Amino acid sequence: MSADALPIGLERIMTVLPHRPPFLFVDEVIRLELGVSITARRTLRPEEPHFAGHFPGRPLMPGVLVTEALAQTCGLLKGLELDSGEGVFYVLAAENIKYASAAGPGDTLILQATREAGHGAFLRYQVEARVGRRRVAAGSLTLARV
Repeated sequence: MSADALPIGLERIMTVLPHRPPFLFVDEVIRLELGVSITARRTLRPEEPHFAGHFPGRPLMPGVLVTEALAQTCGLLKGLELDSGEGVFYVLAAENIKYASAAGPGDTLILQATREAGHGAFLRYQVEARVGRRRVAAGSLTLARV
């Protein structure tokens, strides 16, 4: 995909990912090297339902949802490469995901994924989520095609 096709917005993202609000956690793709790496962005909105209960008075995006945003970013990398609806990918394993700091309403998550390996229907990615220069989470995700 050429650099002039970036950013890739929500309308195109929803043709690749099966997720829909409120469980779609990628707003746009800002950098893409097909089959190799991707950088996406997600602005965290105060009205998102998980902030109401996690935690009142100090709203934080749950770590599992940060991991889901990273998994969706991986799925976008593969889906934009395929561009043919060649199956849906699910998270098979989250390995060594470490949470370094919190993200909350008003923050913009920068979601990065780099393909590490692939064997048949299994794909492994190194992932990282940041807010500015601050690392929120990092580790490895394995996706499987169903």
